[in-house]
Amino acid sequence: MDGSGQKTGLRAHAGTSTAKVGTFIFQFVTPGIGQILKAAGADFAVLDMEHTGFGFDTARAAVAYMRAGDLPVIVRVPSKAYDHIARAMDIGADGVMVPMVSSVEQAVQAVRTVKYFPQGHRGVAMGLAHERYRRHGGTLAERFAEHNASTLVILQIEDGAGADAADAIAALDGVDVLWIGHNDLSVALGKPGDFADAAFVAAEEKTIAACRKHGKSAGRLARDAAEAVEFTRRGYDWVSIAGDVMLLQGALADGVAKVRTR
Repeated sequence: MDGSGQKTGLRAHAGTSTAKVGTFIFQFVTPGIGQILKAAGADFAVLDMEHTGFGFDTARAAVAYMRAGDLPVIVRVPSKAYDHIARAMDIGADGVMVPMVSSVEQAVQAVRTVKYFPQGHRGVAMGLAHERYRRHGGTLAERFAEHNASTLVILQIEDGAGADAADAIAALDGVDVLWIGHNDLSVALGKPGDFADAAFVAAEEKTIAACRKHGKSAGRLARDAAEAVEFTRRGYDWVSIAGDVMLLQGALADGVAKVRTR
């Protein structure tokens, strides 16, 4: 929160009833990508560093491309390590998605890495990409407050322990979104890909309920728009409609099939 106690930027929408819709970037880090997604109506993009092999130089370029389109970008970092989270913030990400959060202690550490003093212990280097290279902008304390108010923290629930701790994690100040990592959660529960399994459904419902109780948001990646709509009906208010590879491939495959069967 800023000096007035208010969330700002994309973070201000966490926990509200209006669904936020975006997509993942797994492949196409190109200069026009931010403008393309913005023109399509996206509210955000998630740049995936966990499963793509993208390095920080690529991520830094991607953030600049998103800013050119005035589209908020969240970086899914490769791990919970301090240097991964803090560097993602320093290159200008609007927030981070942190994988495999299974406990309150891990959640607290992630929040403290994202936030500046007094909410956290993020290292200080001002006037760089995260501040759009501005030379001035108030006292250090004022700039800390501005960043702390606007930087979004998304934590992924990807095992039974994380779901069991969801209520306590969602209660933490600074946590904005709990995001179900559906594939990993199903694997951790012993039923890979079975999203109708009772244990998976219970973990999912527990996480969504925790978000609602504490005024936070629940997020999940959908395979397509129809599934995204269904997720919003079930209580998710942050959804990703697939990712760049899936969207391009799916649209082209559909078009090719229609032409060949006319």
